[in-house]
Amino acid sequence: MKMITRDTDYAIRALICIAGQKGSLSSVTQLTEELDTPRPFLRKILQRLNKEGLLKSSKGKGGGFSLQADPGKVSVFNVIEIFQGPFQLNEHVLKGKVCPHIKVCELKKRLDTIEKDVIRELKDIKISSLVKE
Repeated sequence: MKMITRDTDYAIRALICIAGQKGSLSSVTQLTEELDTPRPFLRKILQRLNKEGLLKSSKGKGGGFSLQADPGKVSVFNVIEIFQGPFQLNEHVLKGKVCPHIKVCELKKRLDTIEKDVIRELKDIKISSLVKE
């Protein structure tokens, strides 16, 4: 199980790079070189972040991307949800049906506690805290 997929990882890294520009535009070419990412793959990620309101784009010569959202309010958890959907450690499903023992399952109770802790920690990691000064 991967907690953070490749798309999410690149999205977080792109947000960190763009946040480090302090309001200046970051071109796709610049980001591709800095992140060592295939251009079409990165463009897709940046477009998704733009669509979700985390970035804004400027087209044309000298265009690029800048942050639309406050990097002090955007968490790693927000990015995970955008690219991976709802965070869940275990669905508690057996053969396509919800486990009949879900209400008394000790493992489910413990996994739920771990899940809440992980979500809290991921929400505490803000993009601004990951930018190198």
